[in-house]
Amino acid sequence: MKISRILFIVMALLSFNLHFAQESEEDDKLSLDEGPISSQFEYISKKSGNYRADGVRYEVVKEFNLGKLRQNVLDSINAFNKKVNELNGTIAGHVETIESLNKKLEETTNNLSSVTEEKDSMSFLGILVAKSTYNFILWTIIAGLLLFLLFFIYKFRNSNILTQEAKSTLAEVETEYEDHRRRALEREQKISRQLQDEINKHKKSK
Repeated sequence: MKISRILFIVMALLSFNLHFAQESEEDDKLSLDEGPISSQFEYISKKSGNYRADGVRYEVVKEFNLGKLRQNVLDSINAFNKKVNELNGTIAGHVETIESLNKKLEETTNNLSSVTEEKDSMSFLGILVAKSTYNFILWTIIAGLLLFLLFFIYKFRNSNILTQEAKSTLAEVETEYEDHRRRALEREQKISRQLQDEINKHKKSK
């Protein structure tokens, strides 16, 4: 019975010491010289004393610690403001960069549109026209020239046929003329012979 009580007391003491050691270690980590503002407020809270008056609990804080905390808060606010200014400057720089990039992108887009328009267009008589329109004009000209060529060939063949017919007709006329001239000559010769014969007969009859 006594041994059990002694063991309980020893365990309680060890537990208390361990808890006290942990709190002491945590208190050692808290400081006004380092750490976030929240831990510094916790440090002030742990280092402050308290008393009651008229049923109200008051915390007593050392003036030095309060001044130190105040300075730390002001330093943190200044650092925060400085960081905000730096971030605002960075944002302004990024905005300027974005505007510059947007301007370059717009110029590039316009140049690309111009290049695409030139690529999709052809120069015809010094005027840029769409490829489809250029192809239509070109093929229309080619078709017109082809029709003109076919018409010229047709007219040439007709003229050649007419020329051949004219030559053939001329040859026939020349042949008929020669036949007529030959027959006329034969008739003339025949008539001359007959006339000569009549003359001879007339002379003999005298």
